[in-house]
Amino acid sequence: MKGFLRIRPSASVDGGPRTDRTARPEWTMLELSPEEIRSSFVNCPKGETRRMHLPTTMPLLDWEDTDFLGWVDPKAPNRAYLVVDAGEHPIGVALRLPNGNRTTDYFTSMTCSFCVTVHPAGGVRLFSAPKPGKAGRQGDTVGLYVCADLACPLYVRGKRESALIQPAETITREERVQRLRVNVDRFATRFLRSAD
Repeated sequence: MKGFLRIRPSASVDGGPRTDRTARPEWTMLELSPEEIRSSFVNCPKGETRRMHLPTTMPLLDWEDTDFLGWVDPKAPNRAYLVVDAGEHPIGVALRLPNGNRTTDYFTSMTCSFCVTVHPAGGVRLFSAPKPGKAGRQGDTVGLYVCADLACPLYVRGKRESALIQPAETITREERVQRLRVNVDRFATRFLRSAD
């Protein structure tokens, strides 16, 4: 499948662009400004994008280790946002969390559909994304089970750990990163096609 994630090679030792993808499969997400982030959303009104609270960690964000930008609104915990660096422009997807006590806590453990990290109860949440266009305005959504903190890029790189011991895998860390990107790409592609 031809993905649409917009990625760029990291700089080589001499400062020039790195074009040999097999020599070092390190790819970086293009850094986005607050204005680019707010204008990227395809499934929420402009009023919401103006009111959304961007992640407080943005000034310290390591874009080279960011495969997507995801966060729960710190002042509206039932709202979350996902931004994928794609094509000629980023794609933003507004997410919703269930109101009240509807959680996944009744599961002993759950696996994130993006990074395949296994979490204890509550560590994976069901997020719903209103579909773009008329379908979304009529209440149609696309659901996904992912890390509650949307920190998948950190989990696959070992910079954040689940409280559970993870199943043994024979793939490398770089391959886990690539698997994450493929899974995010598949979701974004399926989400955009759901507007048809």
